[in-house]
Amino acid sequence: MRFKIFSLGCKVNSYESSAIASLLKKNGYIEDDNNPELVVINTCSVTATADQKSRQHIRKFQKLYPNAIIFVMGCYAQGNKEYIEKEIKPSILVGTSNRNKIIDLIEEYRKNKKNITCIDNNPRDYKKYEELGVTSYSENVRAYLKIQDGCNNFCTYCIVPYRRGTMRSRNKEEVINEAKSLVKQGYQEIVISGIHVGGYGQDLENQTFSNLINELSLIEGLPSIRISSIEESEIDDELINLIKTRNNIAHHLHIPLQSGSTSVLKRMNRKYSKEEFIAKIEKIKQEIPDIAFSTDIIVGFPGETNEEFLDTVDVAKKCFNMLHVFPYSAREGTEAALMNNQIDPKIKSERSSVLLELSKELWKEYKKQYLNKEVNVLIEKFDSKNNINIGHTSNYLEVSTPGNQSLVGKYIKVKLTKDMI
Repeated sequence: MRFKIFSLGCKVNSYESSAIASLLKKNGYIEDDNNPELVVINTCSVTATADQKSRQHIRKFQKLYPNAIIFVMGCYAQGNKEYIEKEIKPSILVGTSNRNKIIDLIEEYRKNKKNITCIDNNPRDYKKYEELGVTSYSENVRAYLKIQDGCNNFCTYCIVPYRRGTMRSRNKEEVINEAKSLVKQGYQEIVISGIHVGGYGQDLENQTFSNLINELSLIEGLPSIRISSIEESEIDDELINLIKTRNNIAHHLHIPLQSGSTSVLKRMNRKYSKEEFIAKIEKIKQEIPDIAFSTDIIVGFPGETNEEFLDTVDVAKKCFNMLHVFPYSAREGTEAALMNNQIDPKIKSERSSVLLELSKELWKEYKKQYLNKEVNVLIEKFDSKNNINIGHTSNYLEVSTPGNQSLVGKYIKVKLTKDMI
């Protein structure tokens, strides 16, 4: 059977779509984007816009391929079962579990020609990580490795725990085996991914995220490990020391701040204060001076005053080199959507602009430190038109270096000049 997969949303969704593709191929299915008999749509629900896009794409593929089996899965499917069953009517509907049953569900549908819904009602009842097998979701020379699913934080603005369920760690042996497989396939960097990556091990005995990173860093032939995102509270002394002493752990951390105001953080149900956050960043910088920090910030959270916003600007200046900025978007089913003092969109836009301009300045200043210094770069792509190799350093500087041939997949040492970064 010929199949096509379409994935919306985050890197975790992309990883899972790749895992499903691998599973289908192992069972004799053939990938064919042009004339599929099966279309798998992995949906997203992180914002209202993501919900809308998920609906639109399901309907689009139903029209494009009227005779194909339409298999819908993911976060939007999980939270909107009744609507999808009644209004959209895909062939097969699963949520954020039961995806590893895809072969059996397809065969059941082909036999009975009746629509199938296989969704667990409460994701918070999920107890074990759903193993989808070894995959190779990648961006050229960089591969993603999912180590856990779900989240226990229940931030008041976030719908994800209600769609994905609570924290479930992947079996350590499965993680190590997949990492070794990726090394054998030639990937030069593995990005450790998940919904709440730093929570890995909370549901296991004698296992922590730092323990796992330690074991991964010892895999023979693995040049680089990059942590996709991690909470400030989960960066312990062991992890700091590993990043400092192991030459194959990237000197870049993405640490979500969300707000620099302690009062807003309390309303968000975040687990730290402004002062605690700054202290942790300063501690890491003392140990690893060249490390780069990026973050996520939500502007216009309900009740956010100008003073609270200025607290965020202050923390951003003190702690980060790059900012990802998101205007607050109310999600039905979350506590924050019911809060008073929702912020005017115009104010959200103005505050977003302030932080985006600050991000440009911070990154520009960070890059200046490396002018005329020698750095190690993993080449990820080659611009044959202009004869330029492009890649990233350990601390995520994007470097463009001239060359007459592709060096993709190789590490090269270069002395940085202004026109290279």
